[in-house]
Amino acid sequence: MRDVLGYGRTLVITAVEAERGAVLAGLGLESQPPDALEAGAPVVVAAAGVGPAAAGAVTSQFLTTAVHAGAPFDLVLSAGIAGGFAGRVEIGGLVVATESIAADLGAAGPDGFQSVDELGFGTARHEADPALLRALRVTFPEAIGGPVLTVSTVTGTAATKETIEKRHPDAVAEAMEGFGVATAARLWPATAFGELRTISNAVGPRDRAAWRIPQALETLRDAFATLSGR
Repeated sequence: MRDVLGYGRTLVITAVEAERGAVLAGLGLESQPPDALEAGAPVVVAAAGVGPAAAGAVTSQFLTTAVHAGAPFDLVLSAGIAGGFAGRVEIGGLVVATESIAADLGAAGPDGFQSVDELGFGTARHEADPALLRALRVTFPEAIGGPVLTVSTVTGTAATKETIEKRHPDAVAEAMEGFGVATAARLWPATAFGELRTISNAVGPRDRAAWRIPQALETLRDAFATLSGR
């Protein structure tokens, strides 16, 4: 990945083992030794768990341990499968996040939803590193670029889909970890952050029969094969 993106040591954070396995397969690895983090492996892939809290906690732990071991990470990628917004990205497609947005972080009231930005309590947005974003767009010219939403509750009805699209009309995908990973990465200014997603289903009413998880995992594997120059 150093040759493709121009970065050094890389940490890839997924939610679940199936995503981690796809990333490792793309890198040409069947597994990683337990001491890969402390031993300074050039790429470390971790399944942090579902949701922004788990993702942020594990990312922070890995980044801190790497610094103490004398081999800090230069790049952190949040990676995995996601729901895509119909008409913006196809199932099986690849998404490169321009920013990761905590879409449900804020307050609901009589006048509607207010984000933490609007409330004055911080930010619900983390932009991808500009240089990294350019490199990813060159590497994946077919990828759809745009904001990727981070939610703690996946959108599962037509009504909630309509609401979230009104709030974020330019969003291309919805997942559950990117903002958490970005929040942890931002604690280390020398570490670049980005989010890479492949699409398994359309955002909206839950229809498991329409999900294409194997296809999305295959796209994820192929993306990391490309990043590793394989």
